[in-house]
Amino acid sequence: MKINFKSLAKYLFFFGLGIFFVWLSVKDIDGESWKKIKQAVTHGRKWVIIPVIIMLFLAHYVRALRWKLLMEPLGYKPTTFNAFAGVMIGYLVNGGVPRLGEVFKCTLLARYEKFKVDKLIGTILVERAVDVICLLIIFLIAILLQGEIFGDFMMERLRIFFHNKAGQLSYTKLIIAGSVFIFLLLVFYFILKRFGHIDIVAKIKVVIKNIIHGLSSIRYLQHKGLFIVHTILLWGFYFLSTYAGLYALKETQHLGLAGAVTVLAVGSVGMIITPGGIGAYQLLIAKLMVLYGLDEKTTGTASGWLLWSAQTFIILVGGVACFALISRYNKKRTDIEKPPGN
Repeated sequence: MKINFKSLAKYLFFFGLGIFFVWLSVKDIDGESWKKIKQAVTHGRKWVIIPVIIMLFLAHYVRALRWKLLMEPLGYKPTTFNAFAGVMIGYLVNGGVPRLGEVFKCTLLARYEKFKVDKLIGTILVERAVDVICLLIIFLIAILLQGEIFGDFMMERLRIFFHNKAGQLSYTKLIIAGSVFIFLLLVFYFILKRFGHIDIVAKIKVVIKNIIHGLSSIRYLQHKGLFIVHTILLWGFYFLSTYAGLYALKETQHLGLAGAVTVLAVGSVGMIITPGGIGAYQLLIAKLMVLYGLDEKTTGTASGWLLWSAQTFIILVGGVACFALISRYNKKRTDIEKPPGN
C-alpha cells in the first residue's frame, strides 16, 4: 500500500495540535481541582445529556436535508439516508484529518448515487459560506447581548490584531496582506491561461469549472425559503443543545440563553481549529468561563469537556453506524430497482 506522506504529516500535525491544546486545558489542574470537577459532573443533571444528543442528531439530519436542496439545481436527487450518511461519515473523517471529511463525503455520495464529485464539492463550498455567515451573526448577537462581558474581550483582541505597537490601525499590514492575496490570484490565473494545454492544468480548469457550477446552485434553488428554514433549524438545534449542556451543570445554569449564544460562538471556533475540536474546544470554553467569574480549572474544564463529549459521542456513534449500514442499504436499494429477471 502506497503511503501518502503529505496526508500523514497533515494528520500528525493537527492531531499533535489537538493533544497540545488538551495538555494546555488540564496542565494546571491539581488534585483538589479534579475533585471539584468530578463533584460538578456528579451533581449535575445527567438526564439532560439525552435531549442534547437528540438535538445534535436532529442538527446533522437537517444539514443532510439542506445539502439535498443544494443538489437539486444540479439535477441530483440522492436518498435522504445517503445524504445523512455522507454528513455523519464526513464528520467522522474530519475528526482525524481536518477538511478531508468534506471531500470524502462527496466521494462517498458520488459513488453510491453516480454523481460528479467536483459539482458536489461546489455545494459544500456553498454550505460553508452560509455557515460562516451564520457564525458571524452568532458572534454579533453574542456581542449585542453580552457586550459588557464578551464584546469588550473580542474588541480588544481585534484591536491587537489590526493595530501596531503604538495602538494605531496598521495600514501596512492590511496593504501587505491584500497585495500578497492579489498577487497569488494573478499567478494562478496566468498559469491557467498560459499552460492550459498541459493535461494537469486542463484537469484543474475542469475541476474549477465544476466547482463554480456547484457554487452557482444557490442561485437556482427551487426551494429558497425551505433552505433558509433548514439553516435556521440547523443553528437553532446547535444553540439549544449548547443551552441544555450549560443547564446540565448547576454552576453554569445561570448563564441562560445569552450565555449559550456566546458559548456556541466561541466553541464553534474551537471545532474549526483542531480535528473534531479536541483540546481547542475545551480550552476556549474554559477561558470563556473566566469572563463570567467562574473557575477556569474546575467549572470551565467540566463544562468544556461535557459539551465536547456530547458532540463527539453522536459523531462517533452515528459515523460508525452509517459506515456499517451504507453499503448494505445501497445493495438492497439496487436489488429493488433491478428489473425482474436481471
